[in-house]
Amino acid sequence: METVDRASLLLSWQSAAFATGAADRPTAEAGIAAAYTAAGLPVPERFVWVGSPAAGAVAAAALGGHADALRAAGLDVPDLPPAGASVRDAVRTRPWEEVRAQAHAALGTDGWPRAWADTGALLWDPVNSVVTRVRAAIGGLAEPVETVLRAATLDAVLGQQDAPWLAQFDALGLLEPLRGLAGAARSAGWWWPYENLVIVAERPVELHRDEPGRLHRGDGPAVAWPDGFALHAWRGMPIPADFVRTLDGLTPERIRAEENAELRRVMLEIYGYDRYLAESNATPLHRDETGVLWRIDLPDDEPVVMVEVVNSTPEPDGTSRTYYLRVPPATRTAREGVAWTFGVDETDYRPQAQT
Repeated sequence: METVDRASLLLSWQSAAFATGAADRPTAEAGIAAAYTAAGLPVPERFVWVGSPAAGAVAAAALGGHADALRAAGLDVPDLPPAGASVRDAVRTRPWEEVRAQAHAALGTDGWPRAWADTGALLWDPVNSVVTRVRAAIGGLAEPVETVLRAATLDAVLGQQDAPWLAQFDALGLLEPLRGLAGAARSAGWWWPYENLVIVAERPVELHRDEPGRLHRGDGPAVAWPDGFALHAWRGMPIPADFVRTLDGLTPERIRAEENAELRRVMLEIYGYDRYLAESNATPLHRDETGVLWRIDLPDDEPVVMVEVVNSTPEPDGTSRTYYLRVPPATRTAREGVAWTFGVDETDYRPQAQT
C-alpha cells in the first residue's frame, strides 16, 4: 500500500475510533447482522440500544445472572427477554483469529510485527487507553459488583474501539471476512452479542483529547455518553468531576500534601512546573549546552524529572520561549533528556540546529 493511501486509511479508522454523536443504527444493525450470518448464525431477533457502555455492561451482567446483586448495589437494571448464550466467540473472536492467522502465515514472523507497527500499532495506545479507562470506570460504578461489571466489559465487542485491528486488516486487504464487524465499528459503540438479541451502546456525545491523544479536559467531562455516564481526565490521568474547579489558590504546600499521586501530578501540571521549581527553591541536577535538568521528589511516587530547554526559533516579538519537557526519572544529564525526547540515545544526539 502506498504511504499516502495508508495514511488516509489510518485517519479514517482513527476518526471511527473517536467518533462522537448518535450511532447510525440501521448501518450498525446491518453490520452486526452480517457478522452473525458470516458466523453461520441466525440474525438476532432483537437489538437493544443503550445509552453507554456502562449501561451495556450492566445489562450484560444482568443477563449473566447477576440482576439481584446489581439492583442491591443500587444500579438501574433493565428487564430483558431471554437472550440465550453469548455468541461473541463465534461472531468476533473466531473470524478475527482466522484472519489474523492468515495474515501471519502470509507475512511471516518478521513481516507481521512490521505490518502491525506501520498500521494498527499507531492507533493502539490512544484507543486502548480509552478502553482501559472506560472499563475501570464501569467497574467503579458499584464496589460490591465491581468484579461482575469488569467481567461484563470483557465480553463486549468494542465496536468503534476495535479500530486498530480493523485498520491493520484493512491495510492488508483482508477486511472482507470481517466486513460486518467493520460496518458496526464505523457506526456504533460497544456491543454484546447473544443468540437471540444484541445489546448495542451509543457512541459518546463528546470526547476531548490533548495533542498527544490523551483524554483531557479541565472544565467538564473528557468523554460523555447520552445517558450521563462520563469520564473526567487531565492529560490522560483520571480526576474527580469537580477537581480542577477546586484548585483556585493552589500552592506548592498543597501539592506536596496531596496523598493521591495521580492527582498530585495533575496539580503540578496545572500549577506549572516552572512556577513550582521557582517557588520551591529547587536546584538543578545537571546543566549543559542543551538545557537544564530538574528533579522534583514527591512522596510515595516516582520523581518528576524534566529538562528545561529554550526554543532556538524566536517568537514574532523576538523573545525565546522556554519549555519544560518530562523525561524518564533515571535521566542523568540534560543532553540525555533532550535526546530522549527525539527518540535517540545521548551519544547519537548531534543536532545541526535545534527547533
